Amino acid sequence: MLIGNTDDGVLRCSRYAFGPNRLHYCGPDANREIFSYINESITDVGLTALLKKFETLYPYLRLIAEANALTDPFHEKVVEAYWLGNQLLENVSKKQLYKNLVDDHSMKKRLTMKAFGIISDKIGGEALPHHSFHVLNIWKNTGTSLDEQIIESMRECIVSWGTVTKVAGPAMTVSTQPFIYETNHFCLGEPIYRIVYRPFDTSDNFEDVKVGDIITLHWGVPCEIISPTQAKVLEHYTKQSIALANKFIP
Repeated sequence: MLIGNTDDGVLRCSRYAFGPNRLHYCGPDANREIFSYINESITDVGLTALLKKFETLYPYLRLIAEANALTDPFHEKVVEAYWLGNQLLENVSKKQLYKNLVDDHSMKKRLTMKAFGIISDKIGGEALPHHSFHVLNIWKNTGTSLDEQIIESMRECIVSWGTVTKVAGPAMTVSTQPFIYETNHFCLGEPIYRIVYRPFDTSDNFEDVKVGDIITLHWGVPCEIISPTQAKVLEHYTKQSIALANKFIP
């Protein structure tokens, strides 16, 4: 069960894109416009145009769509593949992912030869165009040192999931496994309780959330209610990206 208009891949994608955009981390300076679209539960060419300006997000969506012979990068299953994961990811070849990172993300131009070699090795491993892959496996190769601030950013940026244990007005308490770094490796820690707030005013947003539901979070923003099966799929691809990142920790 998704929150809001569940048949609209563009709107679904905007719920995940809003969190980092409001912090000016990703995409154009358009958080108010995106916020309005979500609150109104509507999409049009304007929202699509805004999401196409997310320089990391959109090339991955286009890659997944093309690899699966889909003409719409915002097809709901494409959006689901990138943010949560599904079978569409498995149809993206290593060659296609390599070309995407070189041509659409300009990785070869931005990185040193050594750094790009590490990215190439990851592609030769189990790399797939899942959101967690980019978050957890590109950081070191863009000249960013691994420190507590970077780890915290990675923790907030990966899409996490958790079970709602309490609902009190706009606040929800969620039991979730945090992304952590310990003894020189990344992993998911023991469950913690986290209080999050409904960010949107749309009448159908989270009205049906109840104790026991599983929701996703991105930069602290509740994005959607997902099924236990979707949660397992998200966990699978997240752990796969974590394992890949651990192979290249210095």
